[in-house]
Amino acid sequence: RATGPATQPGRNLRGALAATASSGYWGSCSAARALRGNRALLQGGNKANFFSMRSKKIFGLSISLILINLASILERADENLLPAVYKEVSAAFNAGPTDLGYLTFLMNFLKSIASPLAGVLALHYDRPAVLAIGTVFWAVSTGAVGVSHYFGQVAFWRAVNGFGLAIVIPALQSFIADSYKDGTRGAGFGLLALIGSIGGTGGSVLATIVAGSDYYGLPGWRLAFIAVAFVSLFIGFLVYFYVIDPRKMSPSHFGSDEDQERSVLVSNGALPPHSIWKDSWTAARSVMKVRTFQIIVLQGIVGSLPWAAVVFFTMWFELIGFDNSSSAALNSFFAIGCAMGSFLGGVIADRLSRYYPDSARIMCAQFSAFMGIPFSWILLTAIPQSVEYWSAYAVTLFLMGITISWCATCANNPMFAEVVPPRHRTMIYAFDRAFEGSFGSLAAPAVGMVTEKIYGYNAKTVDLANGSVKGAYALSRGLLTMMIVPFGLCFMFYTPLYSLFKRDRDNARLASMKEQELI
Repeated sequence: RATGPATQPGRNLRGALAATASSGYWGSCSAARALRGNRALLQGGNKANFFSMRSKKIFGLSISLILINLASILERADENLLPAVYKEVSAAFNAGPTDLGYLTFLMNFLKSIASPLAGVLALHYDRPAVLAIGTVFWAVSTGAVGVSHYFGQVAFWRAVNGFGLAIVIPALQSFIADSYKDGTRGAGFGLLALIGSIGGTGGSVLATIVAGSDYYGLPGWRLAFIAVAFVSLFIGFLVYFYVIDPRKMSPSHFGSDEDQERSVLVSNGALPPHSIWKDSWTAARSVMKVRTFQIIVLQGIVGSLPWAAVVFFTMWFELIGFDNSSSAALNSFFAIGCAMGSFLGGVIADRLSRYYPDSARIMCAQFSAFMGIPFSWILLTAIPQSVEYWSAYAVTLFLMGITISWCATCANNPMFAEVVPPRHRTMIYAFDRAFEGSFGSLAAPAVGMVTEKIYGYNAKTVDLANGSVKGAYALSRGLLTMMIVPFGLCFMFYTPLYSLFKRDRDNARLASMKEQELI
């Protein structure tokens, strides 16, 4: 019988299975070591062929990156569906701004508090599987909103939708962080935001336009939810079967042989659950001790308030008197500006960080936060609230979007990737979403309450079909209150990073070097 390399992997595999069957957990450890040796022999064969099938490139882009960006497009489209049809949902369920704000609050709150689960899952499982699970949750819940007949049903499914997004978003961010080097992550996150904005803009525009008509007796806004659900489900299956986790492409990036052994044990159910949660808790504690993380989360809690208030722009435009198409076009100008600004901010910060590695990203973030103050005042106060000033609104929204959208891509996301070891990146993005989103989700109902209680908006007396001068004025003042002050505070909260970021980055690099020495 031949006993060369071709038969050796089979022996290792049989030995691994025998060890597992005979010795329980410790036998599983031996099995993992045997499988690790077996894996080394197969690296030039079946494993290479398996990855090469899914590593093919189309127009210079890998299939994995194409599908990840498609998932980002659908994720953003799903987020923007409900705000785009606030008017129609308000009429269908007799809901006022506060009720609509609570729908957004439920989704954002669940998206926030469930985000750490993404960090736990990604620490022990491949991210394509994590992304697929989250996509199924958001797809099913989005379709369910489209067939709901009671406001309570809509609220429940929006909460489920938030749970799905909680799993997807941190996994997407860490996937991009692992796919780019330190000096290019701004452009990487900017490209993700740019492409994702296509989905956000497309979803918002499509829903706003379709919402104005019925299709075979089905209201247009319901059709939009159902259509996005089916497409999202399809993309989720593609991600699961065709996306490769960057950690698989570079095993040393993930950690030592013990980490790979742990992955084998987890996937086969041999690692005790308490060990999984203990590792996750240890990773979470190490992330939350990082000072840069604490400061960015603090400014993010305040800085997320204006962005949560922006979801009322469509309703405000329609109260001014703009029709569905005009409102959709205005939203498109703002979304296009934000998409371009996200990419531009990331690229500029990357370039400047070559010369000022310790401060360039912080300066770019402060510039972007400051620009939100004058543009919010111009948009909500200086321009007369009349349909005759559509062009003025369009130009202002575009310039506002291109300048206030830098923070995440130029500073927050790239800096997060530099201040923790690579294997903790999903965890830091997950906890960022947990803290920022849970507090920021209060902004939507807060805008509704400020509009109704302080500025006198009354849903029962407002004519949504023909617009309302009084209603538009009240809503604009509520939006102004929730935008100018948070932008100013956000600018100030970035300042401590000038002294903290360099120290935390150096500590993370030292920790990564120590991990590499153990390999």
